Amino acid sequence: VAGDTSARQEIIDTLNKLGPIHTAFLPVNEHNFFRGRRGIIGNMSIHEAFQFAQEIGVKQVVAVHWDMFAINSVDPEEIKFIYQRMAPSFKLLLRPSSINLGSIYVSIIIRTLNEQRYLDQLLTAISRQKTESIDYEVVLVDSGSTDETLGIARKHGCQIIHINREEFSFGRSLNMGCATAIGEILVITSGHCVPADEYWMQKLCKPIIDEKAQYVYGKQIGGPDTYFSEKRIFEKYFINQSMVPQESIYCNNANSAITKSIWEKYRFDEGLTGLEDMELAQRLVNDGGNLAYISDAIVCHHHSESWNQVRRRFEREAIALQKIMPQLHVTMFDTFRYIVTSIYNDWKFAQRELTGPRLMDIICYRWNQYWGTFKGNRQHRKLSHFEKDRYFYPK
Repeated sequence: VAGDTSARQEIIDTLNKLGPIHTAFLPVNEHNFFRGRRGIIGNMSIHEAFQFAQEIGVKQVVAVHWDMFAINSVDPEEIKFIYQRMAPSFKLLLRPSSINLGSIYVSIIIRTLNEQRYLDQLLTAISRQKTESIDYEVVLVDSGSTDETLGIARKHGCQIIHINREEFSFGRSLNMGCATAIGEILVITSGHCVPADEYWMQKLCKPIIDEKAQYVYGKQIGGPDTYFSEKRIFEKYFINQSMVPQESIYCNNANSAITKSIWEKYRFDEGLTGLEDMELAQRLVNDGGNLAYISDAIVCHHHSESWNQVRRRFEREAIALQKIMPQLHVTMFDTFRYIVTSIYNDWKFAQRELTGPRLMDIICYRWNQYWGTFKGNRQHRKLSHFEKDRYFYPK
């Protein structure tokens, strides 16, 4: 705990000998010429305090002496701004009501583009999570939202970073969020996925905490507006039985967790048009790492897509799948066989429900799914800027 303190090499050397230090209380009400002229002594500047904390290797900093006296105060927004620009490896606490000295810290990384419809529900659900010795931060990576997404994020105290349209890919946006995050565990989700209960984060992170896996993904279910055929896809890939570890390389970043050290070793492929999760999982498993699936770590994945968006999603995923599984080829015959079979099976299954979907919705979904897959599987050239826009920013 540093009260009235200036940064000195002797202090840094002494603390490093006494370390490791978990939490530091550091003053940020700097001394300067104008304050000195008025007889105000002051302490470290915000930059000095944060550099001081970096050199002694703390996990979190409680900024103090910024709000004690009006003549010697610091704007908290300035503290937050400098913290975001410096992007240090510790967590910043301002006005904390409690301080977590536990050994586990999680960074929740959320990708957003115009996610105002469900983002408040997601962030509210995160704030209600019940965990054992887990503290967390929320890092939001936004790719150009024009609705109320950023306002909602600020209201919930998220750290916001931006990626522009020209730079965007799913892998690059995640790498930016992971690089900014300070957690030992990185939880990844989308702005339109909402945890099903207050134990979601604890259950998702448990295989990593227990050192049984380095990369984990959880179950996804559809919402009331989800297409019937997409719910069937969720049921196929997200079964009711956990697998720790899992033998296959299937993984999904709409609801996942990965250790920071594994991300630093592999990083997500920034050139892929999708499936960056499976590509990293493949490299991890090939090197002897463990992937896990947790069936009771559930999010409700809300997709509100047009038929064009459905087709383009499957098309860009098929393009990415070529790199992951180059031996996989989809013929025209395969495509029509898949379309006919899936429509028949969906409609047959739908008859068991009291309020089944319209047959036309099933036909349209399966047609766009497999036609998009066929087109993407035949794409073997580098995408143009225009084509990237179509895949990443579908109208």
